[in-house]
Amino acid sequence: MTNQTVSKVEGNVLILERVFNAPRELVFQAFSEAEHLKQWWGPRGWTVPVCNIDFRPGGIWHYCMKCEDKNQGDFYGMESWGKGVYKDIVTSEKIGYTDYFSDSEGNVSAEMPVTDVIIQFVEFEGKTKLVNTSTYVSAEALQTVLDMGMEQGINETWDRLEEHLQNV
Repeated sequence: MTNQTVSKVEGNVLILERVFNAPRELVFQAFSEAEHLKQWWGPRGWTVPVCNIDFRPGGIWHYCMKCEDKNQGDFYGMESWGKGVYKDIVTSEKIGYTDYFSDSEGNVSAEMPVTDVIIQFVEFEGKTKLVNTSTYVSAEALQTVLDMGMEQGINETWDRLEEHLQNV
């Protein structure tokens, strides 16, 4: 991939930016429709066997990522559940939601950091610049997810998104 993700940390905020060679409407669809998300969400070697979306303010996105790659050692077979609650949606421009770690029933994990996410889809030289701003309750909460390898995970996820967009 020639186009890499740019990331910066400002206290309790993580900002990620990347330009995708695809129209803004398509990139927005890739984030708002289950059939798209199942194709690219998560790091390499992980699939999304469960992806339920009620895409509207107040609606819920509940999903499971599962490691299917035997080469990932202890991660093989592991499931990671997440739950997003949509707050603000402007078609083809912005998605705002609160992101939680959860269980298969959608119960939120009290031990794991909560993230307020704003994803902006910006027209950029005929392409789409994605700006993902994630705000945590504290710099320590942000550091917790960084220590879990979240940056590598998002880079692999966005690489998969780029591949998906080229195949659509």
